[in-house]
Amino acid sequence: MKLVYLDNAASTKISSGVLEKMMESYSENYGNPSSTHKLGQKARAAIETARSMIAGYIGVESKEIIFTSGGAEGNNLAIRGALNAYSSKGKHIITSKIEHSTVLKTCQQLENEGYEVTYIDVDENGVINLEQLKNSIRKDTVIVSIMYANNETGVKQPIEEIGQILENTDIIFHTDAVQAMCKEKIFPKDLKIGAMTVTAHKFYGPKGAGFVYLDKKFQVEKEIWGGSQERNRRAGTENLQGILGLGTAMEEAYENMDKIEAMEEEIHEYLERRLKNEIEDIKINGEKSPRLKTITNLCLKGCDIQTLLIALDLRGICVSGGSACMSGAHEDSHVLKEMGLNSEELKSSFRISIGKDTTIEEIDYFVENLKEIAKIERGI
Repeated sequence: MKLVYLDNAASTKISSGVLEKMMESYSENYGNPSSTHKLGQKARAAIETARSMIAGYIGVESKEIIFTSGGAEGNNLAIRGALNAYSSKGKHIITSKIEHSTVLKTCQQLENEGYEVTYIDVDENGVINLEQLKNSIRKDTVIVSIMYANNETGVKQPIEEIGQILENTDIIFHTDAVQAMCKEKIFPKDLKIGAMTVTAHKFYGPKGAGFVYLDKKFQVEKEIWGGSQERNRRAGTENLQGILGLGTAMEEAYENMDKIEAMEEEIHEYLERRLKNEIEDIKINGEKSPRLKTITNLCLKGCDIQTLLIALDLRGICVSGGSACMSGAHEDSHVLKEMGLNSEELKSSFRISIGKDTTIEEIDYFVENLKEIAKIERGI
């Protein structure tokens, strides 16, 4: 059966170059990076080379990169770690209502611990209310956490404007850049970002590897205690092979970004043009906002998405109802709900996410099958 993978926002296929780099290291570079012998120092050197390369691509200093296990740990470290480091300043957090669950659930737990959280609204296009954010800033605000681009809709937030608002304050501006990293070049210092979360498996690297950029003027208290790895900011033996895979994935992405961006934009526009021209009663959620050219969130009116996703899967087509982290919960999307979609629309929306290997032929196969399934669902 033909397999068409259109769920790259959930995870990407590890690239052959990344896999080769990791496998070579597994057999030849297996020392503990904290050991003082030759094999240990060889491992340490490899980690620091990867750290320096990653820092160079995003225009920061090597010491500002903290390696983690991925997005969930990174968001927790950036938010909880900052709050613990600056506990004397206050207990106020600002975030948005459409953040990834790793941010929202962290904030909800922090409320149980006595912190106060302000949740910023978004408009019908999925963009946060900047005036509300401005008016929510207080003397005891420690951190503002707003995602770079939404994982369900691809809608990009006004990161530069947020950075300008917070530039002359002592508030940490954190952004979850998990979806956006390597889709476009991001230079956090230019955008006045104080902390940024990244994970490798969203751009053809391994699962279980990521990093937090933390501006050197800020501190975090580590969430994992033990050794003094990562400049005493994250204990535990470093995931050497994962870090090397992460570094190689970033290298491949940045070296080929212009070519990949152009291809993805062409595929993205072709997909949405066919959908709008050939299927009645559809809506692209967040269409009027700046979006990543890899994600399309489609509302297919009159169709039950759970049934539709099963039908697509039976034909070898992999798409997602929304965030992969919440797909097993059978809940309506909190992102789309905050954008004002009604109950029927919420149950009729799903995410299509292309990648660097997606072809026109695959899009044709998907659209033709979607048309057939939609007709059956609608009883046409």
